[in-house]
Amino acid sequence: MRNFIKPGNSLDFIAPTGGVTSGQGFVVGNFFAVAHTTAAEGESVSGLMEGVVELPKRLSQTFASGGAVSWDVAAKRCDGPGSGKYPIGGAVEAAGNDATTVIVRLNGTTTSAA
Repeated sequence: MRNFIKPGNSLDFIAPTGGVTSGQGFVVGNFFAVAHTTAAEGESVSGLMEGVVELPKRLSQTFASGGAVSWDVAAKRCDGPGSGKYPIGGAVEAAGNDATTVIVRLNGTTTSAA
């Protein structure tokens, strides 16, 4: 295909306010990604947009397998759908209210706060 540019599993971004650490989720515009490396605010950082990752979650939040997962930008963690949260994918397996992380299959599409 002549108009193919490159795979889009990972893209390069400018690190947002406060910078990012390797493995941390972040939002730039309408994109959610997980940082491959640590980068200071304003530096270039490669971010994973598709795949399965383990991310921090709000302690009292539960996820059923296949349940919708959103990102809370201010808290820098996963949460359930809600106002101001960015939909990012689905839970690969259930995560109880005592779990500190959730395994997420990133949807790899653009997102915006609900």
